[in-house]
Amino acid sequence: MSLIGKIREKTALIVGAVAIGLTLFVVGGDLLSGSGGQILGGPDTTVGEIAGQEVSQDEYLQAINEQKANFALRAQRQPSEQEMTSIRQQAWSKLIAEKAFGEQFEKLGITVTERELIDMVQGNNIDPGIRQSFTDPNTGEFDRNQLLNYLQALPQLQPDQQISWQLYEQNLRDARERLKYDNLLIAGNYVTQEEAKRQYQAENKVAEVEYLYIPYYAVSDSVVDVTDVELQSYLDEHREEYEVEESRAIQFVRFPIVPSAIDTEDFAAELEELKLDFAEATNDSTFAVIQSDPVTGGAPYQSFNPSNLPATLANSASILAEGSVYGPFTQGEVYTLYKVDEVYEDSISYARASHILIKTDDSRTEAEARSEAQGLLNQLRNGADFAELARESSEDGSSAQGGDLGWFSEGRMVAPFEDAVFGQSETGLIRRLIKTEYGYHIITVTEAPTNQAYKIAVVERELYPSDQTRNEAFVAADLFASGIDGPDTFSSQAEQDSLDVRVAEDIEKNAQTITGLTGAREVVQWAFKDASLGDISKVFELEDAYVVAVLTGKTEEGSAKLANVRPEIEAKVKAKKKGEVIVEKLNGLSGSLQEIADAYGADANVYSSSDLKFSTNTLPNVGFAPEAIGKAFAMETGQVSEPITTENGVAIIKLEALTDAPEIADYATYKDQLQQQRGSRVAFNIAEAVEDAADIEDERYKFY
Repeated sequence: MSLIGKIREKTALIVGAVAIGLTLFVVGGDLLSGSGGQILGGPDTTVGEIAGQEVSQDEYLQAINEQKANFALRAQRQPSEQEMTSIRQQAWSKLIAEKAFGEQFEKLGITVTERELIDMVQGNNIDPGIRQSFTDPNTGEFDRNQLLNYLQALPQLQPDQQISWQLYEQNLRDARERLKYDNLLIAGNYVTQEEAKRQYQAENKVAEVEYLYIPYYAVSDSVVDVTDVELQSYLDEHREEYEVEESRAIQFVRFPIVPSAIDTEDFAAELEELKLDFAEATNDSTFAVIQSDPVTGGAPYQSFNPSNLPATLANSASILAEGSVYGPFTQGEVYTLYKVDEVYEDSISYARASHILIKTDDSRTEAEARSEAQGLLNQLRNGADFAELARESSEDGSSAQGGDLGWFSEGRMVAPFEDAVFGQSETGLIRRLIKTEYGYHIITVTEAPTNQAYKIAVVERELYPSDQTRNEAFVAADLFASGIDGPDTFSSQAEQDSLDVRVAEDIEKNAQTITGLTGAREVVQWAFKDASLGDISKVFELEDAYVVAVLTGKTEEGSAKLANVRPEIEAKVKAKKKGEVIVEKLNGLSGSLQEIADAYGADANVYSSSDLKFSTNTLPNVGFAPEAIGKAFAMETGQVSEPITTENGVAIIKLEALTDAPEIADYATYKDQLQQQRGSRVAFNIAEAVEDAADIEDERYKFY
């Protein structure tokens, strides 16, 4: 349901959220608290800069809380910490849009008038979100009167509801401004007749070529030497290709916080006591709500039928008794107890059956299918194992489960099959073939039809490490950290203690997680704010482990350093040198392409293509080779090119024939095609260009 629908139906949740959204200063809040204690009120209150405008903590916090309020209205709950990560980014993106695009809107005179806003809210072009919120669920029709009644009542509603509506209207205004801006640029996108003609030619002009190709790997790495000077020179010439964001690299060791054997033993004893209390409880649903751990998220009281019982109870459906407690059942660290509060009669029946299907299709006649099915039924009558025979012979997907279809309700199966199963009063093999539109079925009823249903209370408990276990893990981590003073002793001590040293590279400043670590924001902050190369961290307490890290690398924003991209640069420089070796050898050979290939050796091959298009950029067996394709279309028939270096090797092209695209009277189709291609990219390209021109400095990582 959209934002306005939430306002209309449930408003209680937004009281706190929107009130916070209007507050610029939150003491003890969870949004901008950092690892270094209180951050508000410090000497530096700037979290970044957009389009030359500083963004203060207060401004950013207000943007976050507006997004948080919107989330609460949509989801009818407060966001989790994981969801807050996304909300913070949405807030930052909104500020970018306001400041970077706002400047563009102002220059172009783009505005949204009050009349336009009214038109979007209650006029002839009502926003789809508003339409959805005020659509009658029974008729599916938009109810304008309901909308107008709400707007008339708005001044008498609570302040938080009025503020929420104002936020929604502001979002409508912002979105319309951006739409106008994008449409203005899209409308300025024009394709000329000559461009359309070139596109037509590129897609329909065909070249027939023969080409010789030698891959770079034909030259051994030992043949070409590369020096640091050459590598650095290549990097200097291609700086723009190797722009990097600021990042960090660390090594770390984990000290897992996992329940010990004693924790498990104590927990088992606690569950046994809980099971006894559960059995004696007089209000099962209340007991389940109070006694379940909130992190598991399961419903504490539910209605079940045999087809949707928890898997751990499904095989015992026929013997479930009122007042009985079943379990504990384990899934990971979560233990579950079920108490059957009530067994009652449902309005429909359920049954469980297995079957073997022999299809009637083009592979056999109906008589043959019936004969084959009857043979299998005879085997079962004589004591054959149903599941084994189903796996071997059934032509249904259930064969992998021995033909088991599980529990199903009336109305789920085709009529003849269903009549046969629900016509049984007890379990066992149905001693006749059942014919349906799919073929012949051999059926055994594994659970007799029943209309029993159940109301079940569910208690879920999670096994947590005890305080003693956590303390022991911390002591081990602290002892490790106190014995090291740099990267060398970090590695040696880890090896001595048989600890697994993990590596994390290219960590971005706003990262929330690190490979191998969840909830690692505090570690990231330390790496960017506090640590120098070689520094050893304090002991970090994460959700499931204590962590000690060492900072092993710092990459500043800008052009990459050679050490960080050496393997890639080295591969490209070697390829360039190998190309020179191949070209030099080819220049000493003559004759036809096949004769040149034979003279070169086994690594040279000759290929051909009869339908090469100028619009493509790859050659079969060669790969990405736009230079070679461009050369082919620039030559005369019969002409042979000089050796051409491509991404993966060296090629020589011979043009066998060139067929021009026939003239056509109208290029409108190609003009429209180009227009659509360009139009679809305008919004994205413009957003990138505006953000790039805004020269954004993001320093949020310093604060949280």
